[in-house]
Amino acid sequence: MVPAEIIRGENLYTLFTSMFLHADVFHIGGNMLFLYIFGDNVEDAFGHFRYLLFYLVCGFFAGFVHILSISTSSGQLIPTLGASGAISGVMGAYILLYPRARIETLILIFVVSIVSIPAVFFLGFWFLLQLLYTWLDLSGNVAYWAHIGGFVAGLILGFNVRRKKGNLNLWYPIIRKLKSNFKNSYI
Repeated sequence: MVPAEIIRGENLYTLFTSMFLHADVFHIGGNMLFLYIFGDNVEDAFGHFRYLLFYLVCGFFAGFVHILSISTSSGQLIPTLGASGAISGVMGAYILLYPRARIETLILIFVVSIVSIPAVFFLGFWFLLQLLYTWLDLSGNVAYWAHIGGFVAGLILGFNVRRKKGNLNLWYPIIRKLKSNFKNSYI
């Protein structure tokens, strides 16, 4: 998808097709890893067909946010591709639908270990990194604004699904658990 073409109303189909193309095996591998970790649970919450629509809407929204983030005409000529905007939407829905789920995470600080981290912290940290990378202008070849746009779309659509299921009290159990852990640790 070339942003300048989308702005001119040309090749609009590339907003769709670009979600299914990747630069190399590492690009598709990373995207598929995150989709594997978060996608099946979100699909269960949405249902198969609604999940497909959700995924595509998040991808389209991510593409539009990326286009809006480009400030130079030369930047509008750089093609973009990949599923990370749509997968970011899946992650945004996951943080709302499953905030207490735990993510097995590989940690590489002095030693290699696997740690179980609450999804709300894992995904919150990931989202803050995306914001930090845009603020520091570390974009390189990564469309971080597309990640942010997809995540926000996923939050909005995920909230709607959570609201329909009648379970809006998502943060209280997390805060209560943190308070009890804090009291038990430091008394």
